[in-house]
Amino acid sequence: MVLIRNLRNIFFIPELARKLVFTLAVLIVYRIGSYIPAVGVDVVFLKQTLEHGSQVLGGVLSYLDMVSAGSLSRGMLFALGISPYITASIIMQFMGFTVPYFEQLMKEGDYGYKIMNQYTRYLTLALSISYSTGYAAALEAMGAVISPGFGFRFVFVLSLTVASMFIMWMGEQISLMGIGNGSSMLIFASIVAQFPNDAIQTVNAVQTGSMHLFVAFFVLLFYLILTAAIVYLEKGERKIPVQYARRVVGRKVYGGQSSYIPFKINTSGVMPVIFASSFLQIPSILAGILQWAGLFKGVAAAILSTGWRTSFLYNLLQFGLIVFFTYFYTELVYNPVKLADQMKKSGGFVPGIRPGKSTADFFYYILTRVGLLGALYLGFLSVLPNLMYRFVYMPFFLTGTSLLIAVGVALEFASQVESYLIERRYEGFLSAGRMKNKVQ
Repeated sequence: MVLIRNLRNIFFIPELARKLVFTLAVLIVYRIGSYIPAVGVDVVFLKQTLEHGSQVLGGVLSYLDMVSAGSLSRGMLFALGISPYITASIIMQFMGFTVPYFEQLMKEGDYGYKIMNQYTRYLTLALSISYSTGYAAALEAMGAVISPGFGFRFVFVLSLTVASMFIMWMGEQISLMGIGNGSSMLIFASIVAQFPNDAIQTVNAVQTGSMHLFVAFFVLLFYLILTAAIVYLEKGERKIPVQYARRVVGRKVYGGQSSYIPFKINTSGVMPVIFASSFLQIPSILAGILQWAGLFKGVAAAILSTGWRTSFLYNLLQFGLIVFFTYFYTELVYNPVKLADQMKKSGGFVPGIRPGKSTADFFYYILTRVGLLGALYLGFLSVLPNLMYRFVYMPFFLTGTSLLIAVGVALEFASQVESYLIERRYEGFLSAGRMKNKVQ
């Protein structure tokens, strides 16, 4: 009853209610688009071909299928999903650290951010054209096209590119006028949309005898434990105590208070997982092109097979990329020098640490240690379901990447709603200690 009453408080805050309704409306439009067939695709033949084990769109390309809510394997208009925009964002952020021009833009505040955002849009356009061209070639190679030829390719590439740019725009609108990060929310909607189908497939597998009931319970328990572990670690943080010097201005006394700076175990959220998954699509895209061109057929078939995704090499690459992107994204979120400088100007200091450079070095040391734990946690939980899939039969393939993104985005969304409620002096629906930070 308390939870229902606190959830009801959401609708007493007009701004929060508008944001929630807007976010829900955009997600509904996104889901509708995932059921509109792309121009010129024989969706019935495509479905039959994939059910009989075609490798052209199989294997690691299932990530693209995941972020597009299954639109890729069904030949839908929103087949590319938000993937081109995510890849473009990764490239531009790398450019911001390696190219002096973009590095200078990142230091120019809002103006530089707008310019970088515009370049990201241009790159998204180029990647959308590239992805849709490769997708068209793969469909023609499978024979899943009604009228193959230049006309189909032109219209198909144009329609999917426009759809991809529209999806990018929807994500930006959620970030501006809704709740949560737009790109993450769209991916979250795509992942969750496939849960009912996964459940139905599992029930059917148990009924037909292809999956033992004990195995089904084991898989369910495994994912429940994994979800609980993600929630626990996502809320974990290292608290650094901060003391503020007492100042007397006239007859008033300022400062003299103690506080703390929270360093989360996972400071970068789900973005390293999304970035790593996007990067791992490059081999599959190249393999698809090679297979279509008739070159290195053996290598291409191995990369496009489902076995590649559960192989030791693939999981090692995924683990390494997640660790790398965790450190990379942490550098974007936290700047130890800037944080120490701001704290020094406000009269704050860490007990036992000199203000200035020593404090910045201390923050960097803490971030490195906490970041290592967060990187290992993200990497391990991402590859664990992939490895289990090699030994336990499952009628669906819910990757650790999908689970991390779904749980992480849900927690971020809930935390933002909670902040709105507390800010307006309403009791939050996550209160009563259920979502308190666990690691200190």
